[in-house]
Amino acid sequence: MNIPVWFEITALVVLVLVLIGDLLLVRLRPHIPSTKESTLWVVFYVGLALIFAGLLYFIAGGQFAGEFLTGWALEYSLSIDNLFVFVLIMAQFSVPRRLQQQVLMVGILIAIILRGIFIVAGVAIIENFSPIFYVFGAFLVWTAVRQAMPEGDHEGEVKRENFIVRLLRRRIDISDEYDGPKLRTVVEGKKMWTPMIIVFVAIGVTDLMFAIDSIPAIFSITQNTFLVFTANIFALMGLRQLYFLLGDLLDRLRYLHYGIAVILGFIGVKLILHAMHVNELPFINNGQHIEWAPDIPIWLSLTVIVASMGIATIASLIASSRERRRAPEELHPEPPTH
Repeated sequence: MNIPVWFEITALVVLVLVLIGDLLLVRLRPHIPSTKESTLWVVFYVGLALIFAGLLYFIAGGQFAGEFLTGWALEYSLSIDNLFVFVLIMAQFSVPRRLQQQVLMVGILIAIILRGIFIVAGVAIIENFSPIFYVFGAFLVWTAVRQAMPEGDHEGEVKRENFIVRLLRRRIDISDEYDGPKLRTVVEGKKMWTPMIIVFVAIGVTDLMFAIDSIPAIFSITQNTFLVFTANIFALMGLRQLYFLLGDLLDRLRYLHYGIAVILGFIGVKLILHAMHVNELPFINNGQHIEWAPDIPIWLSLTVIVASMGIATIASLIASSRERRRAPEELHPEPPTH
């Protein structure tokens, strides 16, 4: 059974309309969303993804629904890592909080475009060069090791952006102050770019770096272009609201990078095993498929993704809670008893 073309077209049209509506809402009503508002929007987008998976199940079958659900969970987990860098970017460039919704919305649109390009390129490479799965798998295992290293990798992402920002400042005139959400402003009669252009470039570079990690990962779940693209869109659509919902909580999720490292490592191994199944390299098993390599099922992938994020989050919150309880005791130690 295949996914009907009419369903693919209808789904993409609806998703585009939702994105346009979200963009207009942010543009016409810039504000700082409350925790309640952010929660409702996150629930809405998660519910939308689950409804989409349900429709896939009834229209195209359980295999496609399972692949989408697992791909969406994977991309959603990896997208949360973006939020840490977004926080650093917003702080570094002193973006007013009331403008952060618009910055994030533009960043999400940039991410969708970049990932769309990566997906099309990835599918073309896979169709013509199956050994790419070995490369994807090895790259994700290496990324997992780097992710598990002591914290500071996010600062490394920002340093890479700083190089591009410095290059941008040398090429164009940029004002010192924001002018609302505008990209262009007038300072003493001279037209200049506002710092918003730097923020957008920094967000775009971040999205590019994360697309390099996440797109190979989802190809371990499915090579269906429609499912890969929709899983990415659904994962990114709720990211803006999640940013405001988590807020200061991000600082407390200290072990989250370990959970993401486990996911990336697992997916990397899964890709290498898949590469062994479709092996065509003459210097490996004489160019024959390696049938004894285990094929990791979709349900196990979904279990590992959810469990890794859940355990990392719970462990982070427990550690943070213990630290907060210890802090008053360290500030006001009890007097010694005689």
